[in-house]
Amino acid sequence: MPTELWPSLLEPALHGADDLCAVSADGVRIRFLDGRELLCGVSGLWNANLGYGNEAIAQACADALRDASYLSVFRYENVYARRAARALIEAAGAEHYGKVVFSTSGGAANDLVMKLARHYHALRGDTTRKLVVGLRDSYHGLTFGGFALTGEQLGQSVYGVDQRLVRHVTPNVGEEIDRLAAQQGDRIAAMVVEPVLGSGAVPLTPDYVRTLLELRDRHGFLLVADEVATGFGRTGDFFASQRWPAPPDLLITSKGLTNGTQAAAAVLMPQALAEPFETAGDVFVHGETQAGTPVTCAAIIATLEEMRRLDAVASARRLSALLDTALEHLVATEPLVSATTGLGCFRSIRLRTPEGDPLPQHEVPRVVAAIRGAGAVVHPSVNGVQILPALTYTDDELTELLDRIRRGVRAHAQGRTAADRETEAV
Repeated sequence: MPTELWPSLLEPALHGADDLCAVSADGVRIRFLDGRELLCGVSGLWNANLGYGNEAIAQACADALRDASYLSVFRYENVYARRAARALIEAAGAEHYGKVVFSTSGGAANDLVMKLARHYHALRGDTTRKLVVGLRDSYHGLTFGGFALTGEQLGQSVYGVDQRLVRHVTPNVGEEIDRLAAQQGDRIAAMVVEPVLGSGAVPLTPDYVRTLLELRDRHGFLLVADEVATGFGRTGDFFASQRWPAPPDLLITSKGLTNGTQAAAAVLMPQALAEPFETAGDVFVHGETQAGTPVTCAAIIATLEEMRRLDAVASARRLSALLDTALEHLVATEPLVSATTGLGCFRSIRLRTPEGDPLPQHEVPRVVAAIRGAGAVVHPSVNGVQILPALTYTDDELTELLDRIRRGVRAHAQGRTAADRETEAV
């Protein structure tokens, strides 16, 4: 029975379904209105890296709400935002980063970055640098700027999204970005890349990253690491770009920033990027009502402290090694699994039909539903499903997740075969 709620990215026929309406969550389990409790295999929306219901983060939020219910960074500052900015810079590397701009989502932060890059170049006398380059099959949000930059085809033309100043190149194909830079390098303001492409869980190769860094140095554009999904230990380092030979000019972080408790994002940059604004006395025109509020910043600080207390990055590396072995075994022993992709605790399981063909993309939602029926929550991916377990998963929970995925995949294949037989009989 449909309700007044219009949920995001859910087909209308499923609106109002009690088995899709969550009631509560604790640890790595979610309880739904139909009475079932499911194992969460995706850390919420890739953001509850430390699991649900962390007491320290909840307490920090409660204290901030009592002591300073609302303070902004809109034409003012507040001490919570100052402390959170300092803590983020220490986590990311104070030897490189020196400034933080707060935002409220990954999409809004991508909008912010596109504006900042163009403004930065204009202040340095280069007003022709307007192009922003992204990768095909990338995801940078659904706000108008982030939607334009997103490399997946998600209906941008239907919504009139303006992509005239955006270009997309194929990930991990150095010749393509090399060619674009040679032709239009003096017009590129920034290139924005996910260290691991979101939808397909495809990591950028070391050679490709080196190519991007070399082109950045040669042509003078800003290189942006969109670490909305890969930050806060997800790939086995605090930030995935910390493994790059040189750091990006700008770093976007969001999802794991507050362990999913607040609508929060942040953009980190070196002090050098702020200097043209300071020299000119120019104001960067961006502001969001809920950015950098006390409760948001208290959650950021508490999340950073909990990451350290739980040694979450080391836990992610341990879990990643277990995933390497477990997923290799899954590919070897499950005929319906063709391959896996990804890095750390950010993985995709590619599936095939019983006939051996890649699983059609229109069947992916049915596989997700079958896995839910088997007791686990996963997200759609390219020809399969994504898994992003919390960094706090135990060995038993990981075994349980893969077992439920296996059962769900088999159940979908059996249902598909039965439906084919019925069609043939008719």
